[in-house]
Amino acid sequence: MTTKTTNSANPMNSANSANAATSTNSANSVNSANATKPILVLGSTGKTGSRVVPRLRQRGHEVRPVSRKGPIRFDWTDENTWEPALAGAGAAYLVDSQLPDAGASMRSFAKLAASMGVERLVLLSHSDWVVADGEEKLPCERAVRESGARWTILKPAWFAQNFSEDPFFLGQLLDGEVVSSTGDGVEPWVDVEDIADVAVAALTEDGHDEQAYALSGPRLLSFGDVAEEIARATGRDIAHRHVPPADFAAYGARRGVSEEHVELLNMLYGWIREERFARLGDGVRRALGREPRDFADYVRTTAATGVWHG
Repeated sequence: MTTKTTNSANPMNSANSANAATSTNSANSVNSANATKPILVLGSTGKTGSRVVPRLRQRGHEVRPVSRKGPIRFDWTDENTWEPALAGAGAAYLVDSQLPDAGASMRSFAKLAASMGVERLVLLSHSDWVVADGEEKLPCERAVRESGARWTILKPAWFAQNFSEDPFFLGQLLDGEVVSSTGDGVEPWVDVEDIADVAVAALTEDGHDEQAYALSGPRLLSFGDVAEEIARATGRDIAHRHVPPADFAAYGARRGVSEEHVELLNMLYGWIREERFARLGDGVRRALGREPRDFADYVRTTAATGVWHG
């Protein structure tokens, strides 16, 4: 999960990812007329979209990156921006609005995309979560599956890059202490570079239709493990401090985090504490034919940039 802060219930990397799948790209790339059409990328300035765009261009695809303030404007709350973004596109990378009506918006947009000739949709979703009575809580996935277009769904764990690209987490690391209400619970942190590689494969190659890829790293790590690995790579004193949810709420407020976001983090932290998603996904292996990047690789690469030294 990301904290897109957190992919809506979803929180929670540049190796040579394009190279990992390049060897099969020529053989597997879509060879229909659709391959010459632009690929629409929503959330093109976000953690995943900003990595998907250059990978697609590296493969020679025409890319249409859109955002609320970009040259090509797209706004989930303004349906007048939808058709211009979709016009002539052959495939689309979708990131939902993170708003309460995200499912309804995605349903309308996905249906519109299919009606306008967009042949494949790749949705950035997140790990499964349902309420006690089984009511579906991932309506965006259903919207894409029922759109009429070919689809692939990406279901990542928490993003490793939250610790270097999310101001809240980065600020804590710079202060030398990561505070959470996760206890010793573990999470299979995924490298965003892997998410981008899988997204590009699903957008440009055959063999990914009607697939839901659970994306994770190869190890389960607690917040304490994360702090230890970053401390070791940077040579700094960094520790994790577990606090009860109420204390974390007070801590978040002191750091200027909104009450709504603190509540979301406490909910997500509770899931980590319960180890609700403490399992490794096989999506990277299934989609790319290789093992996922290890958290230590992310830490090593990121530490070299100096971002954790302030």
